[in-house]
Amino acid sequence: MKNILFIMLCFIAQATSAQIQLEGTVKDSLGKPLELANVIALNKATNALESYGITNNEGKFRLKLKQNSNYTIKVSFIGLATINDSLQTKEADLQKDFVMKKDESLAAVELTYEMPVTIKGDTIIYNADSFKNGSERKLGDVLKKLPGMEVSDEGEIEVEGKTVTKVMVEGKDFFDGDSKLATKNIPADAVDKVEVLKNSNEVSQLKGLGNDQDNVMINIKLKEGKKNFWFGEITGGIGPEERYVANPRLFYYSPKYSVNIITDFNNIGSIPFTRRDYFNFTGGFRSAGRNTGTNFNVASSDIGFLTLRDNRAKDINSKFGAANFSYSPKKTWDISGFAIYSGSRTELEENSLNDYIDENTPDETTTTTTRQKSDLGLLKLSSVYKPNTNNQLDYDFFAKISQQTETEDYFSSLLGDIDERQSQNPYSFNQNLNYYYTLNNNHIFALEAQHLYQDEDPFYNARLAQSEQFRFTDLLGLNTSQTFLDIAQDKRVKTNKLDARLDYWYVLNQKSNINITVGTTLSTQQFDSEIFQLLDSGSKLLLNNPQEAIRNDVTYNFTDTFLGLHYKIKSGKFTFTPGITAHAYSLKNTQFGSEFTDTFTRFLPDANILVQFKDSETLNFTYQMQTDFTDVNNLAEGLVFNNFNAIFRGNRTLENALSHNLNLSYFSFNLFNYTNIFAFVNYNKRIDPIRNRSQFLVIPGENTGDPDILSTNTVSTPFNSNFADETFTANGRFERTFGKIKASVGGTLSLSKFNQEINGQRAVNESFTQAYQTRISTNFRDAPNVEVGYNLSINTYDQGQNSNRFITNSPFVNVDAYFLKSFIFTADYSYFNYSNEERTINSYSFLKAELSYRKKDNPWEYSLSGTNLLNTKSLNQDNSNNFLTSTSEYFIQPRYVILSVKYNL
Repeated sequence: MKNILFIMLCFIAQATSAQIQLEGTVKDSLGKPLELANVIALNKATNALESYGITNNEGKFRLKLKQNSNYTIKVSFIGLATINDSLQTKEADLQKDFVMKKDESLAAVELTYEMPVTIKGDTIIYNADSFKNGSERKLGDVLKKLPGMEVSDEGEIEVEGKTVTKVMVEGKDFFDGDSKLATKNIPADAVDKVEVLKNSNEVSQLKGLGNDQDNVMINIKLKEGKKNFWFGEITGGIGPEERYVANPRLFYYSPKYSVNIITDFNNIGSIPFTRRDYFNFTGGFRSAGRNTGTNFNVASSDIGFLTLRDNRAKDINSKFGAANFSYSPKKTWDISGFAIYSGSRTELEENSLNDYIDENTPDETTTTTTRQKSDLGLLKLSSVYKPNTNNQLDYDFFAKISQQTETEDYFSSLLGDIDERQSQNPYSFNQNLNYYYTLNNNHIFALEAQHLYQDEDPFYNARLAQSEQFRFTDLLGLNTSQTFLDIAQDKRVKTNKLDARLDYWYVLNQKSNINITVGTTLSTQQFDSEIFQLLDSGSKLLLNNPQEAIRNDVTYNFTDTFLGLHYKIKSGKFTFTPGITAHAYSLKNTQFGSEFTDTFTRFLPDANILVQFKDSETLNFTYQMQTDFTDVNNLAEGLVFNNFNAIFRGNRTLENALSHNLNLSYFSFNLFNYTNIFAFVNYNKRIDPIRNRSQFLVIPGENTGDPDILSTNTVSTPFNSNFADETFTANGRFERTFGKIKASVGGTLSLSKFNQEINGQRAVNESFTQAYQTRISTNFRDAPNVEVGYNLSINTYDQGQNSNRFITNSPFVNVDAYFLKSFIFTADYSYFNYSNEERTINSYSFLKAELSYRKKDNPWEYSLSGTNLLNTKSLNQDNSNNFLTSTSEYFIQPRYVILSVKYNL
């Protein structure tokens, strides 16, 4: 690590030696400083762009230039005449000011250079070639090198600390704006410009009426040779042990229509679309009940399939296919859609140590082998009709369907061997209809309606040996004369939900408006479940206990009718948006032949204060009071298996929770010195929260007088706690670019506190998680580039009688080099040390590398790549829940080496 740092410092010293600094100011003819003026230096000997800068709010600029060289200095600003000046450098820094005059010329100015960064209002335009060094493969590699941008390992894009909400290509949605599919699939060599659209709104009529400051979109402009032609790549590779990869990707863009086709077949652990991606994929839908103060989310009732950790497991086979299209029959009508299929076959192996909160429950070690099979499908069709600037009609149809199974061989030191199987085939349909109408400049209307139909059918089965440790026998009325206890559960949850709202804006002037909102949420849910026992004879025994309800047949109706009023006013640097929403709520659940109803009204205030210090520096404060409601899963009072160790009993009399949400965020992006700062703090206090009351079942002592001990079997029931839940989160990052060097430091702190009841006793759970990151990277065009960094995470769990602390130290080094005009070498190395307060639990490292060869203008490319080259066997993670803190070791795929061939269209 020290050697790498030394080499990197040598590169920095070499890059910064023999340079001088040119500083100055740019003003107009009245002496007013010009912010965001472009200043570039062209080397007269090569006519190449040597350096560039953008003035700050004081009109200052700064350029790095070579000593003893001749330059043409060009200064440009929209609406003013471009300045062309000559400059000769020596060995000392220079100071030079410029005064720009009105452009009297009517002729077009022919530009002989490309500005790396151009700013036009709320749009920042990056010229991608100015930041590329030749080693980039995909869009994500390009975006990482742009000032103010970050791309996470999952493909999520941040601009100046704000998450990008939509990605477009040539103004057309790319898979409904999904950033992961864009960053990991669009070829880097097709990217010409990257347009960052800040303060954006997909409905032009509504722009500026609300608070758009957190809405950031990206539009990718393609190179001319990629338009009206098919482009992309076809990749195939093989390796030892029958390993393979196949990745055809094809793209077509024209003014009238576009087509994107992405496929990925492999058995090397590369997962293009995870199950988590599937459940989080909204299709671009926004709830019509947003920002009203009501929080009613339809939960997923699946039994909890294991999700992959960092795309690593013992064995992974993936199949993925996706197609996206857009078509414009005429200028006023756009049709688009996509279809996605993702299939995976996965094997996981894990060892865990469970430390239970209750001191009378012994620690438990477990070994788990899991096989998962999932087939996931998504389909969306959209239409946008905009006959004129005053009317827009949108319609969307979005469907999800899947088939999933999971089998698990589980061994517990307390319960012995257990076989588990679960499956589900859920599907949902979502429809959206929006109409936006502008009567005139002062009166604007928006009607938004959304309907959701969701059907879920999770099935669970557990087969375990007769044991004193298993304490659910009497509760469920099991037949104990069988060789094994073979228990199964069927569940069905159907949801019909309609959200509708009508918004009216009365625009008083350019700085203020009044917004009136009226709307409703109507939801009906049907919950059915039954637990049964499979007997040795193969017959099915429906379980029954006179003292316990084991079956569920529940209907739950929820209604929210609301009226809201908001006033927005801008005064100087401040924008105030206070508001209040009145709600009339009605809840009714029917089960066991009786009804429980609850109706009430509530007024929920909210406020937003924005301080715009300058175009690229803001401070934003938001407060919102919310009413939080549960869905039917917590109301069904019949017994439900969460897993073989836990039974859940709902509570039909649950009340809503009231929460206070405060958020303060700061964003600053200085193009003068390429400093990017963002920070936010968030505090949430939830009153009358829904928490679980849990009881560990007792195992009687073997002999008279022996003390009883507690099993790991729990029965839980939700209730409204008298003690508030609190969470506090703080996050921040500082980033600075020094020429070809980019450095950043950041961190996240999260503190949560909640109360629950365990065995009749109040238990306070506190968790404090910390994550710190620092990194420094280079972006040389003619030299190898290195990124070094360090990640530190500290997780502290305090559960009263139990306290645990886990620490992960992880330095990393990434190298990429483009050399001999044909070769690209990349390598990523990371080291992990995982420990608790007493000892190192595990230490491991990862190395992946790739060497590729492609001659210029030749469509064929050959590469040799390897993953997990150090053949690390396992990783670790820790977590905490209501009952326990666990630390786990899970096994991952071995070393893979792949020889692949790519054909670039």
